[in-house]
Amino acid sequence: MAGGKCLALIAHDQKKDDMAAFARANRDLLSRWKIVATGTTGGRVLDAAPDLDVTRLKSGPLGGDQQIGALISTGEVDALIFFVDPLTPMPHDVDVKALMRLAIVYDIPMALNHATAIKLLPTLEA
Repeated sequence: MAGGKCLALIAHDQKKDDMAAFARANRDLLSRWKIVATGTTGGRVLDAAPDLDVTRLKSGPLGGDQQIGALISTGEVDALIFFVDPLTPMPHDVDVKALMRLAIVYDIPMALNHATAIKLLPTLEA
């Protein structure tokens, strides 16, 4: 991912509608970013805001969370917005925890819910 700032977008299944609505409502701010997203989330974001520059990776449980983690560790992702569903058990919960750990270790801005994402996004420089 050469050039430009990169924002990662991820949403658990029960939060994908929220992420699509977030992308639609914030398309102007998001259009300043290169976006990487897990597979299904990226598809939903593109459906909601087709003009955004979104690269879809694998689905989260199939390695997409780990792909984004790798991009964080190499400095290719500058911020993470991850709409987490805390009420549904996730079979790939260890991957999710590892991803959040990497965001903390590499000290990138991270929003885990809509309210934080709304506050964070305008403060980020693309």
